[in-house]
Amino acid sequence: MPPLARASGKGMKRRPKLDWRFVQRFCSIQRVLFPSWSSQNVLMLGTLVGVTLTEQMIIYQVGVVPSQFYEALSDKDYGAFKNLAGLAFLLILLNSTLKSVDQYICSLMSVSWRKSLTESLHRAYFQGNVYYTLNVLREDIDNPDQRISQDTERLCKQMSTMVSRLIISPFTLVYYTYQCFYSTGWIGPVSIFGYFIVGTITNKILMGPIVSTLFEQEKLEGDFRFKHMQIRSNAESAAFYRAGKVEHMRTDRRLQTLLRCQKSLMNKELWLYIGVNTFDYLGGILSYIIISIPIFSGVYNNLSPGELSALISKNAFVCIYLISCFSQLIDLSTTLSDVAGYTHRIGELREVMDDILRTRCDYDPASGDSYDFDSDKVHSGPVDTAFILDCVSYKSPFSEQLLVEELSIKISQGSNLLVVGNTGTGKTSLLRVLNRLWEADSGYVQMTTCFGPRGILFLPQKPYLTDGTLREQVIYPLKEIYPVSGSVDDERIIQYLELAGVSSLLKRTGGLDEPVDWNWYDVLSPGEMQRLCFARLFYLQPKYAVLDEATSALTEDAEGQMYRGCKQLGMTLVSLGHRKSLEKYHDVSLKLCGEGRWELTKLKQE
Repeated sequence: MPPLARASGKGMKRRPKLDWRFVQRFCSIQRVLFPSWSSQNVLMLGTLVGVTLTEQMIIYQVGVVPSQFYEALSDKDYGAFKNLAGLAFLLILLNSTLKSVDQYICSLMSVSWRKSLTESLHRAYFQGNVYYTLNVLREDIDNPDQRISQDTERLCKQMSTMVSRLIISPFTLVYYTYQCFYSTGWIGPVSIFGYFIVGTITNKILMGPIVSTLFEQEKLEGDFRFKHMQIRSNAESAAFYRAGKVEHMRTDRRLQTLLRCQKSLMNKELWLYIGVNTFDYLGGILSYIIISIPIFSGVYNNLSPGELSALISKNAFVCIYLISCFSQLIDLSTTLSDVAGYTHRIGELREVMDDILRTRCDYDPASGDSYDFDSDKVHSGPVDTAFILDCVSYKSPFSEQLLVEELSIKISQGSNLLVVGNTGTGKTSLLRVLNRLWEADSGYVQMTTCFGPRGILFLPQKPYLTDGTLREQVIYPLKEIYPVSGSVDDERIIQYLELAGVSSLLKRTGGLDEPVDWNWYDVLSPGEMQRLCFARLFYLQPKYAVLDEATSALTEDAEGQMYRGCKQLGMTLVSLGHRKSLEKYHDVSLKLCGEGRWELTKLKQE
């Protein structure tokens, strides 16, 4: 079995936790957020450092003002008191302004980080067929859509709440450690550092189970959301089955599983909260114990009561603020556990996408510039040939049984191929092999023509309609109008809408470029959707059109109209279908007989 198909057994078996793997994944994400020294995120971080340093200087001045108030009040110095009151008001105003700017920059950084990280994930997700492999073939990664949208947003928001405290901590710890040593001697800093070490070890032990539980909770959140999305997308089909009760039961079952996990997470977080709050309040008592040592040992016996009060106030601020610096780091335990959980989920997604890109086939027609539909780019091979298959055997990535064995065929221009066979014999699977969505088990597959106009286009069995205007539906998957613009292109689109029998959509949408506020899948019938996809095919006019039961929702008359339109525009057809009426539009029939057998016969033309 090819590497992508086997990948379901390769996932991350270890429970996510705060370990070296977390550090690696976190650093990998930081390289995305800060790609160069001149990047916008680095400049914002530098600005934040400047603001927080200035804020800490103001905080220190605010902290020592009470000791000066004690002294002024003890001396009954009205002038000094009045000056101190004015200074205190100014310092508080500056501090509140700087704190607000600090919070504002952190919010901006959260948005900027989300943009950088999400765009990086999108680049990998939409490269080649990574999005298809993740959602269809890989079983070791859950809810990639949730990881890209929701988990990324939460990770960036949680990191932004931590960043200002983390970047300023080294400066405040060094400065207040020196001030504490100057005020209390060595016993003050040693006691506080020991207190912090005990708190860190305790919280590390308490955080361990939280990270893996959070990881599991996010997976269950994605599963619950997916269930609702599944019902939303298939509401009519479920309603025809009158399946409200059974879907209610199954949706509630997922909800109960999610809530059990959330309660488990809350139980584990309770002990972490107890530890964090205990260390916060014990810190206040520890500061006074440290201050009392030099006082009771007689170091300050020569000071007056007013001077002693001022000194106690200043020393208390220094010790309490140093303890507060450590307490803030301990308080980050709950945030860090969240960051670790989201980091593991996003890091795992990035690793799996990198693995898919590394292990994809050497020749991938969906890679590189072919997605831009460069009509002048043609791969090596006979110019009148689209596909060459030599002794190709293939099977489903989820099964060991071969669908087709040693198929050899050449699909050339002007020779229209009809693929028939019972359900489950591998007809659509053949198209997946041709498009290199699946790897052949053995043999040789070559696509000798590019994708897009003047190349090859596939119409899948289930019509795909994107969001956007009617024009965007017709020109999809082009990013812009091809090959002409303006009124000439409008005329071409209208012409092909009429040829496909859906010109009425112009009136329903209000025009080619009028935004629509409804879901195309809800408004159009299955037949209209297939006709609209044919209008898209007529507009793009490839040399080869590969149609996977693309007329199953149409009458035989409408089907004939679509096929005659394709032939009129010079397309060579590769069709999958069950109707005998399709034979008149094809030259060769490939019948898949099951158990690996196949037959190739020439069709009689009427």
